Amino acid sequence: MNQILSSCGLLCNECEFYPTQCAGCYRVKGAPFWAAEHTPEGICPLYQCAVVDKKYTSCGQCPDLPCEMFLRMQDPNSTDEDHQRSLKERVARLKGRA
Repeated sequence: MNQILSSCGLLCNECEFYPTQCAGCYRVKGAPFWAAEHTPEGICPLYQCAVVDKKYTSCGQCPDLPCEMFLRMQDPNSTDEDHQRSLKERVARLKGRA
């Protein structure tokens, strides 16, 4: 299976919600199901910043990666240790494809 990379470096096809509840961040234009409950605009803030505002393909094109927002956005179900590991993996993926 091909890896489907999101704008923030997560692999959509590794997510438990893909493809049933979410078709991937590019297909839903940064508005995954969870964003409506957790953000005022209903769009993932990382997608909004990188793709909508800065017109990048992903956070990987941003010279500020990893920015404060990128570092701060943590899945509430992950431990701090898991979050730190995920950040390293995501930044490596994004910089490798920028």
